[in-house]
Amino acid sequence: MGPAGIKAAQGDQEDQSHLTYTDRLTGLGNRFRLRDKVCQLAADRADDPAPFTVGIVNLDGFKPINDLFGQDAGDEILCQVAHRLKACVPDGATVTRHDGDEFAVIFPLVFERNGAERAGQLIKDVLSAPYDLGDRNVRLSASLGFAVYPFAGDEFEHLMKSAETALYRSKRRGRGQITVYSREIAQEMRQATQLEQALRNAIINDTVDVHFQPIVRLCDERVVGFEALARWIDPDLGFVSPAVFVPLAEERGFIDTLSETLLRKAAEATLAWPRDLFLSFNLSSVQLMDPRTSFNTLSILNSVGFDPRRLEMEITETAVMSSADTARRIIAELKDAGIRISLDDFGTGQSSLGRLREFTFDKVKIDRAFVSAITTDRTSEHIVRAIVTMCHGLDLEVVAEGIETEAEANALRQLGCGMGQGYYFGKPADTAATLRYLLDRHHEFAMIDRASA
Repeated sequence: MGPAGIKAAQGDQEDQSHLTYTDRLTGLGNRFRLRDKVCQLAADRADDPAPFTVGIVNLDGFKPINDLFGQDAGDEILCQVAHRLKACVPDGATVTRHDGDEFAVIFPLVFERNGAERAGQLIKDVLSAPYDLGDRNVRLSASLGFAVYPFAGDEFEHLMKSAETALYRSKRRGRGQITVYSREIAQEMRQATQLEQALRNAIINDTVDVHFQPIVRLCDERVVGFEALARWIDPDLGFVSPAVFVPLAEERGFIDTLSETLLRKAAEATLAWPRDLFLSFNLSSVQLMDPRTSFNTLSILNSVGFDPRRLEMEITETAVMSSADTARRIIAELKDAGIRISLDDFGTGQSSLGRLREFTFDKVKIDRAFVSAITTDRTSEHIVRAIVTMCHGLDLEVVAEGIETEAEANALRQLGCGMGQGYYFGKPADTAATLRYLLDRHHEFAMIDRASA
């Protein structure tokens, strides 16, 4: 082979090597490039292991954008992200892309947590600006996880696993979060994984229970319905708060299974109640993004023999806005079947009045934060009065949550609030205790029970 042939062969090898290490869409390096850069940096500092930092950047909510606007639009956003990252990182840093909407950055001169957090904040701010898709603008946030070498790992795979653990914690905390790996965070994530496995086993073994809290008519304190609430007592972990395990089920993708199991249990329990009592049940934000939710709900009610007109579904404003169009369709389908829709935690969202206009709710639940202060804080009293007056004008029923004292119940009654719920009227109780409660408090039910005895 002559000199020209040798040169051509070398050029082909270089081209092939370039393709092996390059992300074809963005022109950034890929995971192979990331590995080589990290390993080379670690080797250069082997004699004096000065720290450096690796960060993983993951776009929040990219898949719905990709699904809504198409792959070409998604690719355009990824290219714009790549351009922004290259422009905002310091000299000497390396940006790579791998695994769809996930990018990585190597910071040779970031040595510790504070520096990593500052770098993360800059990236987060840069990526939060609108993305131009020609006929529309799209906004996204980014979650970030950082790992500092050698403290979070002295080998590539170990270091990247630490960064991924930090990223996962950021994702668990919500959108646009920054986490730098530490031993404490690793322990927290291990505990979350153990909790997840225990919860999965509890669902399989049908040991997550449903309790019921009474909802009363304030004018005479007559029971009109019950809210179903999840309760879980694990043999090893003890009582686990639903504020812990419900979000976990949402994150790990099995909230639908948990929710459907609890709805079936609740509906079966209510068959022993007087028919004029309603059941209130919570829908999660994940379920309001799933087009199958209304079908699954109605299938459960039909199999149990529960009248949909006795069911109220409670949703939060945050859940509604996670996927507004899908939520609107689900709500319409549920209402067509006779199910009533209640807006929970009213007054805590940023645009609740807009939600009342856009969605056809039947009931509003006043958040306990206002109720607990109604007798001591004039502002809270005025807020509750305004909510009650507005709901009366819109022909919406009103329930006040978190009533714990007679004074709170009296104040709400005087303000014209129709219904109330809280420890003052009854704590959440299991199926058997709820039946005993009804025997004591619901006159017609007591008469029916004695007649059948």
